[in-house]
Amino acid sequence: MARVIVFDVNETLLDLGALDLHFRRVFGAGGVRAEWFTQVIELAIVATATNVYFDFAVVGDAALTMVAARRGVDLAADDRAEILSGMRALPPHPDVRPALDLLRDAGFRLATLTNSNAEAAEAQLGHAGLRGYFEQVLSVERVRRLKPAPEVYRMAASTLGVPVGEMRLVAAHAWDVTGALRAGCAAAFVSRPGKVLDPLAPRPDVVEPDLEAVAARLIAVEQ
Repeated sequence: MARVIVFDVNETLLDLGALDLHFRRVFGAGGVRAEWFTQVIELAIVATATNVYFDFAVVGDAALTMVAARRGVDLAADDRAEILSGMRALPPHPDVRPALDLLRDAGFRLATLTNSNAEAAEAQLGHAGLRGYFEQVLSVERVRRLKPAPEVYRMAASTLGVPVGEMRLVAAHAWDVTGALRAGCAAAFVSRPGKVLDPLAPRPDVVEPDLEAVAARLIAVEQ
């Protein structure tokens, strides 16, 4: 049984599409936002694989520098700051509150587990009106390792007071789901548009196209 659920935050709960307006103005195309966040994740995984730690905001800034260089854009300080600060003001995806209501009413314990530092994560969830759903907002800064390092998931289980096998991660990222499964957790994958599973990794037992469907499935399998 895995009735303790930790949620990834960026893209799983919160919609990064709100940043497209900034990217369109600065780079001429809103789609550059996806390129930037892919670069963010690449840098985070490189840091983890080489046993170094950077605050996630530093990683985001570095990725922005790389995208600007790749595209030949002279990025003004104000534009850089506007994009990065926009990460703290993201709206939730429309399926998030209904899904969290379902899980809370069914008696699940809910928390978040994010690569962002704790202060930024609290700001994000507060702005999105979601903070009240979660008993804890857990950040990788506690172990100074970025997801998908196994220490992160084990820290979350320990902090929540459950064996790692009794905690489930919910995420819209294959790399995060893979990290959780290989650390011994259960997992659920939200296959939002453009998100697919890693064919080289274990497959989670719950895979649904949106968070409401994930919640309904979790209630069914964990009863």
